[in-house]
Amino acid sequence: MKHTYHIHGMTCNGCRNHVEQTLSKIEGVTNASVDLEKAEATIEMQAHIPIEKFQDALKADGGRYSIHQNGEHHHTHDKKKVEQPKAKGTGTFYCPMHCEGDKTYDQPGDCPVCGMDLVEEVNLKATSNTQYTCPMHPEIVKDELGSCPICGMDLVPMEPDLSAEEKTYKKLLKKFWIAVAFTLPIFIIAMSEMLPNNPLYDVLELKYWNWIQFALSIPVVFYATWMFFERAYRSIKTWNLNMFTLIGIGAGVAWLFSVFGMLVPDFFPNQFKTEAGTVHVYFEAATVILTLVLLGQVLEARAHSKTNSAVKELLKLAPNKAVKVVDGEEQEVAIDEIELGDILRVKPGDKIPVDGVITEGETSIDESMITGEPIPVNKSTDDKVSSGTINGNQSFLMKAEKVGSDTLLSQIIQMVNNASRSRAPIQKLADTVSGYFVPIVVIIAAVTFGVWAIWGPEPAYVYALVNAIAVLIIACPCALGLATPMSVMVGVGKGAQNGVLIKNAEALEKMDKVDTLIVDKTGTITEGKPTVETVGSFDSKITENEVLQFIASLNSQSEHPLAEATVKYGKEQNAEFLKADGFNAVTGKGVEGKVNGNEVALGNAKMMEQANATLTEAMENEAQSYQKQGKTVSYLAIDANIVGYVVIGDKIKETSAKAIKDLQNKGIAVIMLTGDNHDTAKAVADELNLADFQASMLPENKLQEVEKLQEQGKVVAMAGDGINDAPALAKSDVGIAMGTGTDVAIESAAITLVKGDLHGIVKARNLSEAVMRNIKQNLFFAMIYNTLGIPIAAGLLYPFFGILLSPMIAALAMSFSSVSVIANSLRLKSKNI
Repeated sequence: MKHTYHIHGMTCNGCRNHVEQTLSKIEGVTNASVDLEKAEATIEMQAHIPIEKFQDALKADGGRYSIHQNGEHHHTHDKKKVEQPKAKGTGTFYCPMHCEGDKTYDQPGDCPVCGMDLVEEVNLKATSNTQYTCPMHPEIVKDELGSCPICGMDLVPMEPDLSAEEKTYKKLLKKFWIAVAFTLPIFIIAMSEMLPNNPLYDVLELKYWNWIQFALSIPVVFYATWMFFERAYRSIKTWNLNMFTLIGIGAGVAWLFSVFGMLVPDFFPNQFKTEAGTVHVYFEAATVILTLVLLGQVLEARAHSKTNSAVKELLKLAPNKAVKVVDGEEQEVAIDEIELGDILRVKPGDKIPVDGVITEGETSIDESMITGEPIPVNKSTDDKVSSGTINGNQSFLMKAEKVGSDTLLSQIIQMVNNASRSRAPIQKLADTVSGYFVPIVVIIAAVTFGVWAIWGPEPAYVYALVNAIAVLIIACPCALGLATPMSVMVGVGKGAQNGVLIKNAEALEKMDKVDTLIVDKTGTITEGKPTVETVGSFDSKITENEVLQFIASLNSQSEHPLAEATVKYGKEQNAEFLKADGFNAVTGKGVEGKVNGNEVALGNAKMMEQANATLTEAMENEAQSYQKQGKTVSYLAIDANIVGYVVIGDKIKETSAKAIKDLQNKGIAVIMLTGDNHDTAKAVADELNLADFQASMLPENKLQEVEKLQEQGKVVAMAGDGINDAPALAKSDVGIAMGTGTDVAIESAAITLVKGDLHGIVKARNLSEAVMRNIKQNLFFAMIYNTLGIPIAAGLLYPFFGILLSPMIAALAMSFSSVSVIANSLRLKSKNI
């Protein structure tokens, strides 16, 4: 019989293998195969087995996975609700190597797959307001300074609880110093054997010194480093073999051999014995190995806190308080109390509390923390301002437009956090290697023991044991596992500090391979701040003011930048706005509706065609005279008759020309696609030395162009800012949205440029190149380290140079391998992109 079931809870190949093995062991099952992508198990059995039997087996195995009939609705609760700790973190933990994808835990501990310490998620909310307490009466807690109501003493700021990250570091550090305190005398006793006429033997015989080493080793093994053996046992039980499997076997064998040798010395052949008749003990090797591995864990815990420093730095930008203006009175409020539409006072030097618009005053604002650009930006009435940026030396009033998690800063923090936890495709290589790594190392260690025992010099068994332990200890699968996630985490943070927001690690990897960039014109190459330059009439019966009146009235119902420009111009010219209804925006063409009962259409030639209005040659010639200057011309048709036009100019951004040249120098072909007409597009392309452009492109045309280039084998990035760019952004290999654009475009994109200019694409490419180079360096270091380290530990150099690697040196090397990967990743923080 063969049945297919749904499996819940799997996140990686390790999970798949584990479920497969668990189901295969059930009596009556002849074969079980599990598909990770479909989350399905196909089970072959001699006779029907109730599903409850499979459920019980998975539950007995730890309950991390569950099995259900296909299509059956089920509820799971992987994460229990727990009371949030009073600390800087969230009470949610994840594996730094993302062994189980996005799986999280509500308790600190170690990863069930790789055994590494779980890392606490950063709390993405700004730290709460400082609270104050009395030194004599800690039960008194207040939100502001003052005196204690009981004893009258001045209140002092409360110290926040340590984060789980810091607690883990301090706990490991404490255990490390205890391990050092007991390991050092063991090491001195063992090394004294190298002294001629060892003075220690004048005090006690060797066998008694062995007992002293045994006693000193107990706190190291059973307290300071016992967690390594727990992790090793769990890894073997679940068959998620990892670094701690090797450490547990290697150090455990050395310690147990020494204890057994002391208790039953006659069991061992003379090869294992000293001149005094005692068995060689390896308490110093076991304890030094364990202590050095613990040192590596301490250094890793400290280094981990630096890899997500970008999120922590961004969080520091978020202010806690704001000054709210109510009925002309100013009152200080917590940031959480601000509501949409509130009027806020921002004083010189203060951080802007939320996103909004200036309603009164002017100032200069330092936006470097969000855009990466160091020069302050001048702002005045109606200009937008963002949370976390710093006001200059003038006070102003602003209206809150986005609060809480909707602010730009909050979205940046959330995006950086999510991206730093995502997996790059290149990580699959490390995952594949890691899956076979530990079993192969154990086999190499066994072969090493056999080869030395049979062909090694006397005492052959001693050499065999020591070298086999060295092989187990020097291998480090964790260095492979950390190679990608550490670089991604630091790289994503670096991008955020420079105004380049990466949605996921895959986008970062693909950006390095991009060879073709498609750019929109309006709002991407140009500033996206159009202004009306002139209004013209084709009909002697209709004045230019009347043309403007119809255009502004129709556009008053549109949010398009071109429409806003005409409405603003109409107000400046004191045009009387007429009644407009039935408004409809036709993507890529223009707008239509009724104004004063007349059918009105406004837009390009395609819009006129849709409105059944005929363009004459004279009209086209007049429009072309402006279009050849790079201006946009929209025609106005009333009741199917073209009566006038509006000329709109949009200045090319200062950075566009240099950015395009830099990208072309990197071998990237830049193509401009625009909905504007050919003459306007050509004028812009000529100014930017762009040979390749296409005009009059509708959203579906842009999408088709992306697909066509991809069919030619090109890796395509698309940069745009409007709703009409969203389909192409989503289809492209890497979608790049201008942060100044629409939410739809930003949602469709994999990379967002906060400042919204093409120079950000150069930054994104440089960042991608730097991160991918760093990942490859990390993978090379980890692979070459293990490739060279394991043969040397096995004794490959001994026949040629007489060199053997002590297990203690192997432990030191292994401990620093993961730390070196993290340290190399941290170099990205100083990279200039």
